[in-house]
Amino acid sequence: MSIFLDLIPVSRAEEILQDIAPPMEEEWVSLLDAYRCVLSQPITAQEDIPGFTRTVVDGYAVSASDTIGAGEALPAMLTITGRVGMGDGDAGIVRPGECRYVPTGAVIPDGANAVAMIEYAEESGDEVLVYRAVAEGENLTLQGDDFRKGEMVFPAGRRLSSRDLGVLGALGVTMVPVRRKPVLGIISTGNELISPDKTPGPGEIRDVNTYLCRGYAEERGTVPRMYGIVPDERGPLEEAIRQAVAECDLVCISGGSSKGERDMCAAILADLGTVHAHGIALAPGKPTIIGTISDVPVLGLPGHPASAYVVLVALGDVLIAAMTGSAAARITVPARCAAPIPSARGREDYIRVRLEGHDAYPLFGKSGLTNTLIESHGLLRVPDGREGYEKGAEVEVILW
Repeated sequence: MSIFLDLIPVSRAEEILQDIAPPMEEEWVSLLDAYRCVLSQPITAQEDIPGFTRTVVDGYAVSASDTIGAGEALPAMLTITGRVGMGDGDAGIVRPGECRYVPTGAVIPDGANAVAMIEYAEESGDEVLVYRAVAEGENLTLQGDDFRKGEMVFPAGRRLSSRDLGVLGALGVTMVPVRRKPVLGIISTGNELISPDKTPGPGEIRDVNTYLCRGYAEERGTVPRMYGIVPDERGPLEEAIRQAVAECDLVCISGGSSKGERDMCAAILADLGTVHAHGIALAPGKPTIIGTISDVPVLGLPGHPASAYVVLVALGDVLIAAMTGSAAARITVPARCAAPIPSARGREDYIRVRLEGHDAYPLFGKSGLTNTLIESHGLLRVPDGREGYEKGAEVEVILW
């Protein structure tokens, strides 16, 4: 078994992941269950939203021309002809010289084209004094202002946020066409690992990556399935991999990809399927394994938590996006290097950074430590053709 001296570039790793990604089938889910799902079809408005012109303030529905020149010294005097209630479908009509009271969100009577705010009006018997002129359309939301009938609201491939669910509700969409959420199997390997509820003895550490990977899986709109801690032994590891591949759409194996254990993990993947890559010109994350077993993608992640998470962001995002037909889940912001950032030409470096305003401060913590994961706001990518960035260089930061 080769010991990954022939590293492949990140760009080639991305191509491999896109090639081996099994597409998720379409399904229809309830709006209540659509959070973090990826749309399989575009969503268009089937009607104007809102379906009627309504007021955005409490006040009096008027014809704007009736308020021309109105002021504190000489208010416009209009006859009030009634009040419109919330939910009233028939708001009546406003003729020249008349007005009607309307609460926020109520439909506007025919003949009215503006609303005078209640703060600038005063009722006196059957009359209303308007102390400020209004323009046509003022204080109104017009029919179709939000979305026009036939307008595309969401394209296929959009991962639905909580805000999107609210818009779907406004559109009257109760069943949503989406790609099935991939089931992501999580295996943590290591004889030194113990569960978080135990006190570590000499040489032992608590399992971090199971929970790191689970949180990542949920953030990316997949369904995590955990297989616990597996010792660095051929039999138990092979059994866990077989079970995970049979039950999941993709599998992440944390640990067992570097130095002493890498031959065993890669050998199992080779025996059960195909190893497409073992070693990527990526720092941290050089010993990453990409394989398939029965067309199920398997990612062999480094054991160090910071390295594992960088690989998930750099490569796991690409795989999940290809499986679900979505854009990679990355939000970037422009920033300025607050200190020099060195890098070795020929590999991609992902540097954890802390943002303070527009400045990005590099955090050069060791990959086996977890503190930089919470002290940082994201990653600064140094392409493989660069030897780093000078202080003051303008860069893009991938937010966590």
